[in-house]
Amino acid sequence: MEHKQLTSKNILITGGAGFIGSNLCEKFLAQENKVVCLDDFSMGRQENIAHLLENPNFKLIEGDIRNLEDCKKAVEGAEIVLHQAALGSVPRSIADPITSNDVNISGFLNMLVATKEAGVKRFVYAASSSTYGDHQALPKIEENIGKPLSPYAVTKYVNELYANVFADLYGLELIGLRYFNVFGRKQRPDGAYAAVIPKFIGLLMEHKRPTIFGKGDFSRDFTYIENVLQANELAATTTNPEAIGQVYNVAFGERTTVKEMFELMRSLLGKYDEKINDIEAIYGDNRQGDIPHSLASIDKAKTLLGYSPQYSFKKGLTEAIDWYWNDLK
Repeated sequence: MEHKQLTSKNILITGGAGFIGSNLCEKFLAQENKVVCLDDFSMGRQENIAHLLENPNFKLIEGDIRNLEDCKKAVEGAEIVLHQAALGSVPRSIADPITSNDVNISGFLNMLVATKEAGVKRFVYAASSSTYGDHQALPKIEENIGKPLSPYAVTKYVNELYANVFADLYGLELIGLRYFNVFGRKQRPDGAYAAVIPKFIGLLMEHKRPTIFGKGDFSRDFTYIENVLQANELAATTTNPEAIGQVYNVAFGERTTVKEMFELMRSLLGKYDEKINDIEAIYGDNRQGDIPHSLASIDKAKTLLGYSPQYSFKKGLTEAIDWYWNDLK
């Protein structure tokens, strides 16, 4: 299946100053697109997009997806919407379910309404592997999900339900991408809800011991940012009618335990700073709402989208650590 490059389009990227969104902005600006970034900077960071502000093909709209008027303003003239804006983190949603619901469900609905009213057809949105909930079978197959285990998981599942309804009622071309533990450049190591990989890298660089929840035998299908960029481009450009109106796992299709992740990370960082090789992790209690194991089947994305992830966990982590060492020192 031919991989079509996304070029010469007007693209709206919501959450475009965030980790994944800013990487998408960079990629598609480099491919001669016009990019509008909508972000309220609750999660996104000015520094992620500061170098793009001088680009005449880049426009920043500071706004909130919870405000329908902001959504309508942002979607004007767009041909494709890449919806990344959300409040991530399972623990955050457990601590504050109302805000997660407002942003992830009401904000999502606002974006769908604004997209429909503007006459934009293609809407690609960030879904989540958390949707699999308590379904225990591995690998995770898109059609088989369980009961959600957190408010965050509920919100991301509701997004998929709304997407189906808007596709059926209004003819929108909606494609959901269920991200599996995405990591890479621009993902911040600080804050109470930092993802595990940047958080551990940040701690090790400071010669601090990270805490692993449980015995370290929980496993994840850690997915490097480059694989996610590829999936978004494929979803934005596909002309395969069977591929539209679907949700897809976006992952590499291999799982790594948290203990293995820590050990590989330590050895890669140890090449830059020998003292890191001697740091041991602390082991604590399991964390509420955590899924024990996560592994994606990526057969559907391969078959219908032509998805072909190029970055294994080790290859991605090697590149990510190089970025952190050079950009965060």
